[in-house]
Amino acid sequence: MTRRYVALRAYGCAAASLFFMAGMAGCTADGTAKGGATGRTPATSPAPSTGAPSASATAPSAVSLVPELDESKQPRTAAEARDLLARILITEEAFGPDVVRGTPFESSSGRWPVLDERCVWQTADLPPDVLATNTRYFLIPAGNGHGRVRLNATVTVHHDRAESGWETARAMEEVLRCPDQKLREGEDLQGLLGNAVYQGEQMNNWSEDAFSEMGKYVSDTDGGPHTYFWYQAQFGPVTVAITGKGAEGFKTETLTQLVVQGNSHMLAQAKKALGKAAG
Repeated sequence: MTRRYVALRAYGCAAASLFFMAGMAGCTADGTAKGGATGRTPATSPAPSTGAPSASATAPSAVSLVPELDESKQPRTAAEARDLLARILITEEAFGPDVVRGTPFESSSGRWPVLDERCVWQTADLPPDVLATNTRYFLIPAGNGHGRVRLNATVTVHHDRAESGWETARAMEEVLRCPDQKLREGEDLQGLLGNAVYQGEQMNNWSEDAFSEMGKYVSDTDGGPHTYFWYQAQFGPVTVAITGKGAEGFKTETLTQLVVQGNSHMLAQAKKALGKAAG
């Protein structure tokens, strides 16, 4: 899949242990990284380390958890894509009892975030390759010795898997181009590192393509710097992503678990909706 990874031949794996679902590895055996080739849904809140050149690695004897795509089930229209979104997007129950809905709960339809040349996120009309996209906002209220934690869940539906693959590639390109990003006034990401792996590489047996991003989140409202995670996975024409923004006193491993849990749930829903039935 050289269409996405050529741009990262000189990018090393400073994010060696990026969470990736249970057993996911962030680097190849020799400590190097894989990656890809702008626009995706950034980790905005609702409105009112480097290494050697990359080398290939394949998970030994990994049993694939990716079913065969049933192309007849792929959405052909925006209306069909919105229906699919509704079946994949999670609610707060997917995270557990401590997570509640944010206000607002969902993003505005028909808009698409774009990272401009100044590394500032803007919104624009949906690009031609996106049939539908939506983001839901969640939080864990401050309490029990920690500040407010934010979680975002995003699903994007393209016409086909080639377009969703390019979305993953552009996400990686954004990290390379803009390790520091402004989400909005008074809300920033700092020191971002990313890692992308295709199915069969670096123990990835759960997704056709996967991308993770980590760094620090700083906010006039929430303080910081706090831990920041972004995890995105692809199945067919769909990408699913969870963002986690930590808080003072909130354990990084707990935030990681929530991000993985939410992403795993949505990816399973996408496979159920679009995969060929077993047997």
